[in-house]
Amino acid sequence: MKIIDMSKLDEAQLNQAAEILTNTLNIGYPTFKDAMEEIEELLVPENTLLAAVAGDEVIGWGGILAPGYDGNVFGLHPLAVREDRQGKGIGRTIVEALEEEAKRQGGLTIWLGADDESEEGETSLADADLYDDLPSKLAEFNPGTHQAGFYLKMGYKIIGVLPDANGRGRPDIFFGKRL
Repeated sequence: MKIIDMSKLDEAQLNQAAEILTNTLNIGYPTFKDAMEEIEELLVPENTLLAAVAGDEVIGWGGILAPGYDGNVFGLHPLAVREDRQGKGIGRTIVEALEEEAKRQGGLTIWLGADDESEEGETSLADADLYDDLPSKLAEFNPGTHQAGFYLKMGYKIIGVLPDANGRGRPDIFFGKRL
């Protein structure tokens, strides 16, 4: 596996990246067209998109968005790994490469938002009244099946929540990490 700049991918590989996005984040990108539009929107010089490639096949990808706060803060968006390759260190490798790139560009902090928007709710913050004693709810946070568990293992911390961002009881959870 190698990590390469997505601007160097050919059309077939970009299509593979879109398929991964649709298959793994289908709430946000339910169709191939939605996923391709996202890639085209993100694939601009201000952003950095990196793909994990095995042979000629894209097996995962992620990006950091143009920095804000005078170049100090980068946003991680998105991160997607092919379902049959998850749990094998590919996501970790992509995130570490993106963190290194953010540091190289002078970043001090990297952040991301992770929606808890499935019908069942995945984390202990789903269906909780986040306006009632939020500090205790954060202290007892349980990621459940949500990708939050991955980011916590990577050293990210919860830096905020936006209650009801995706409907009543469906928060957006913000994570950050000092680079």
